[in-house]
Order: sequence, then structure tokens, then C-alpha cells
Amino acid sequence: MSAALPRVAVVGAATLIGEAVIAEIAARKLACLELHALDDQRDIGRRVASEEGTEIEIAEVGSFDFARADLVIFCGRAALSERYARAAADRAWVIDASSTFRAHADVPLIAADVNGGLLEGMRGERGLIALPGSASVALATVLAPLAQAAGLERVDVATYQAVSGSGRVGVDELARETVALLSGKSARGRAFGRQIAFNVIPQVEPFDADGISRQERSLWEETRRLLGLPRLAVNATAVRVPVFFGHSLAVHALLERPLAAPAAREVLQRGKGIAVLDLDASAEIPTPATLAMAPDRVYVGRIRADLTRDRALNFWVVADNVRKCAAHNAVSVAQILVNSAR
Repeated sequence: MSAALPRVAVVGAATLIGEAVIAEIAARKLACLELHALDDQRDIGRRVASEEGTEIEIAEVGSFDFARADLVIFCGRAALSERYARAAADRAWVIDASSTFRAHADVPLIAADVNGGLLEGMRGERGLIALPGSASVALATVLAPLAQAAGLERVDVATYQAVSGSGRVGVDELARETVALLSGKSARGRAFGRQIAFNVIPQVEPFDADGISRQERSLWEETRRLLGLPRLAVNATAVRVPVFFGHSLAVHALLERPLAAPAAREVLQRGKGIAVLDLDASAEIPTPATLAMAPDRVYVGRIRADLTRDRALNFWVVADNVRKCAAHNAVSVAQILVNSAR
């Protein structure tokens, strides 16, 4: 990285993730020589909050010269990543939070709290890094210390994903439908193909010919890559729930070696980016409407033995999908790159 202080561009600055990334840069005090907020034409001139009391005006990404940046963070709009990320990576480090490059074997897939160490050996002033989906980040963050302590043989997981996982359109849809239904009107179900308010939908993204959703397939593929366990059996069901922010996961992990629930709690408490709530603690069980709103932790609760199988644990995971799993991860990766360049 050429500058002592990086020049940073945030592409998709008007998205939920883009706004969260800019807020996270300010909160983490990532010192920048310059900070550019970029998006497509529909959002030019909008202003997004930066440091306390200040705002940045959004400029058009299409007219931006990426030679003016050392770090470029793409924030969730796949169309922008598909069009501009490769070109930007010829000039700067690109951190892409969209799904565009996650399945590319030649692009590192990084969750900072899981495999961020892979970046420390990377040299140079440019390149492309993909960030996993939010559910994958939450799952891998919790599985990583368990895998190191006792090995992993199989993971069964059901994810209960907030509407913000589909962007601002999902948040607006849930708000509109809730108001409509409470007013005695009908819900149109546009964003998710059916009503989401007061409902759960066992589908996140389209199904393939095998009846598996794209989200379920990416969850197991990304978790394997993040953990470095290409043969790990991951069985996933992804469900959309009427929650604005915060993904929840019910996880059933079959270990290679015995690990009792009390020992698992101790292992997880030492894990990076994790907060454990014991059953006997005064704090409440983690839920997306409460503790998940703290943006720098993945919360784990209800850790218990699976009484139907040996070497198996059940537990509940909650994390803010936009702030912790997307924005916090993106800025953490940026900080690793900046520190590696010094």
C-alpha cells in the first residue's frame, strides 16, 4: 500500500452495508488520508453519515479513477462488483462484500476472525479479496475454535435470516407489510414472493434442480473454505424470518473427539469475536432484537450436549448480519491489509 495513510473508497455507499462500513470506519478510527463514498447514478448527491457530526456526499462510481484509492470496499450490490471490481483490483486492494467472487477459487475468501491470518502473508499494493455471506461468517466464527479443540465431522444448521439480508428493499417490505396488516389491509409480498410479515419463509434465494437454495449451497461451500475443511459435511436449511436485523442459527455439531458442554463453553469463550452467554448467567439468551445489535461479536447461547449422539453439541448463534458479519468484517480485513503494509 503506497500511502502511509490509506485512501479509501466505499462503493455502494447508499446500501445498508455501505452506510455501516462508513460508520464502522469512523467507529474503529481507521485513519484515512481520503474517504470516497461512491454509488451509481440514482444515489449521486445523497449524503451518508461519517464521523460524528459530519457527512460525505456520494459521487458516481462510473467516473471515479480507482488510481485515487489504496483500498476499495464494494458493499453488496453485485452489479457494481461485476462491472468495476476487477478493474479496481488492478489499481488497489479490493474487498468485495457481494456474492460475485465468493465461489472463485483464485480469490481469497476471508472472515477476519476465522482465517484473517491468510492475509498477513500477502504482499503488494493491489488484489481482490472476497467476503463470505453473513450467515457463513457467523457459523464459521463459532465453529473455528471447536474445530481446533476437538475436530469437526458434521454440521447440521438451520439459519433464520433477517430481511436486511436482501438489502434495504427487504427492510422496507417488512415495514410496509406490518403496517398494512395491522391496519386490516393485505400484504402484497413483492420482495420475497409472498408475505413476510408475521410469517416465515423456508427459502433464501432461488432453488436449484435438487431443491437446494443458493444460500444453502453457498453456506456449506463457504464454511468449508473458511475452516480449511473441504470434506466437512454441512447440511443447511435457510429460512427468512420477519426480523429487521440479526441472523440466528440453530447449530448441531458432530465432533471428531469428545468435548463436554462445559469444556465447549470455555473453548468458545476464548474464541475470537465471540461472546458466550451461559445458561446460569443473568444475561438473557441471545436474540436478534437485543444482544445481536452489538456489532462486534457473534453471540452463542444454549450450549448443550446432544443426548441422541456421542461427541455432539447443540447451540444457538445470533449476530448482526449487516454490522458484525458484513461491515465489521470488511473493516477488519482492511485493517489487516493496512497493518501488513507498514
